[in-house]
Amino acid sequence: MLKRLLIPTRIRLEYLRHNTNTATAAAPPTGAAPHVPVLCDTAIEYLKGAPGRTFFDMTFGAGGHTRRLLDTLPDAKVYALDRDPVAYQLAQELSETEEYKGRIIPLLGKFSDIPRLFGEQNLAKNSIDGMLFDFGCSSMQFDEAARGFSISHDGPLDMRMDGGLSGGLSAADVLAKVDEGDLVKILRIYGEEKAAKKIARYIVDARNAMIKIETTRQLANLVEDALDSGPRKDKLQRPAHSATKTFQALRIFVNNELNEINYGMLLANEMLRLDGRLVTITFHSLEDTIVKRHINGHVVAGAANPLPLKYSSHELIDDPEMLQSLNEKHWRQLNRHVIVPDPEEVSRNSRSRSAKLRAAVKISAPQEFYEESIE
Repeated sequence: MLKRLLIPTRIRLEYLRHNTNTATAAAPPTGAAPHVPVLCDTAIEYLKGAPGRTFFDMTFGAGGHTRRLLDTLPDAKVYALDRDPVAYQLAQELSETEEYKGRIIPLLGKFSDIPRLFGEQNLAKNSIDGMLFDFGCSSMQFDEAARGFSISHDGPLDMRMDGGLSGGLSAADVLAKVDEGDLVKILRIYGEEKAAKKIARYIVDARNAMIKIETTRQLANLVEDALDSGPRKDKLQRPAHSATKTFQALRIFVNNELNEINYGMLLANEMLRLDGRLVTITFHSLEDTIVKRHINGHVVAGAANPLPLKYSSHELIDDPEMLQSLNEKHWRQLNRHVIVPDPEEVSRNSRSRSAKLRAAVKISAPQEFYEESIE
């Protein structure tokens, strides 16, 4: 049985003790370009092979994948989950249209809220036919300056995917309180930032000089000044802003993203029936490594890839049979090699360029070792 493994990190817990501010959810974006679903045709093609017609879109966003799935399979029903209240509102509106009424069930929450939501919906475990994860931020979040995700749009340095609905720390809160050593770890592990020490020292020096870092532009400019190394390039040798990795690291930390992804993959094995279909779309190596290791069975004590998940707290497991079960493969990958967008899609939607799609079918069920499960 699934236990809630994804406890917030030690750093996050320490700062939460000194931060009681809560914020209201962000308002729906106005004037922003619509989110373009990535690798949509490929994802739907894999989901079509599911044994039934009950699906979970675990990252509803603007609903592009869900709409395409429902249009392709007229008898399908989709549970549409998102932690973002803006996306939840869109799902509610879509569910009330004549075309999709009764076929979309909007759900507000994170992956780790699934056990509760399953109970509220009277769903049984191993009852879902297909699941889709489209990890990372949506274009709606990047394009709305007030959400604080974007380097190119100046706004409050927030980065909370739920818009502060559940409280928690904003990116500005983290930078105002974090120890230098912890900031180095956040930047190095979650942003894969080689200059983590230099950037962390610059941020702490700015803080000691009573300089507040409260907007995305302030942070971007500060990182540029810290590095003073001219234009950067990413792993694919594309031009990249100097602060890109810093923004990624803070966003992942603020939203506990990697732990949520790890838990989401554990939940997939509890939610899907045998022969159920799983489709994941990732956008950077930390996400993809977790997915890949779960699909390939490289999971110990419920956690994949210990390095990026090193802040998560897991119970030690000494039972040999339990460890053997956790390392068994529960999935058969459907695509021999990871699928990436073709040049035509990248030209239409530049944000798809980093996407990687993996598809798998569930071939066995996990043994029930955890105290809390989907009932």
